[in-house]
Amino acid sequence: MKKILLIEDHPQMRENLQLMLEMEGYAVAVAGDGRRGIEVARRELPDVILCDVMMPELDGFGVLQTLRGDPATATIPFLFLTAKGEKVDQRTGMNLGADDYLVKPVGKQDVLAAIAARLQRQQLLAERAQTQVKFVPDFSSATPLESLGLSPREAEVLLWIAQGKNNEEIGLILGVARNTVKKHVIHLLDKLGVDGRNAAAVRALELLGSPASKAGAVKAPGPE
Repeated sequence: MKKILLIEDHPQMRENLQLMLEMEGYAVAVAGDGRRGIEVARRELPDVILCDVMMPELDGFGVLQTLRGDPATATIPFLFLTAKGEKVDQRTGMNLGADDYLVKPVGKQDVLAAIAARLQRQQLLAERAQTQVKFVPDFSSATPLESLGLSPREAEVLLWIAQGKNNEEIGLILGVARNTVKKHVIHLLDKLGVDGRNAAAVRALELLGSPASKAGAVKAPGPE
């Protein structure tokens, strides 16, 4: 049974989400504030963390920074669920390493779909780890992906696809329009000769997890 950690300071919202997730078959651990959430995350090591942003004492951004800085929790998928939906806030969350940013009010199916997508990606990484020695993708640079015949910008887009981001999220991170990202995705899929994002992500993960990827890792991708 997959375990979800829910960090939410609003009691009614916390109870509603907990009930919804438990009815879908998840084990749910809860925390009513950011500091408590960090304690529970380190103790329980959940499969996914669903966290509010606006909380007293320590907000969701602080929680994410702390957990990403701890090797034991650094790779746990982290989803923000918040009413704080301005693009600058979303971009801040993504740059800190959030896997998704769901804006309240959000539908049940959207929450479940976001969780399922992150679990699927974690399963892919786990399967790759079983077949390769010390398979640890290096996401610090998009440069190695240019060896696939991609332009620097296409390589950056693929780097974020491999980390499970959608077009809107990639646009926020790179500071470009969603339609621009979509065009880059179409071009890179054509160059790679694959039919979809999942297949492209696999190609990227294979390359970024190989020793050759270390040679080109000089900087993290950023806006033009």
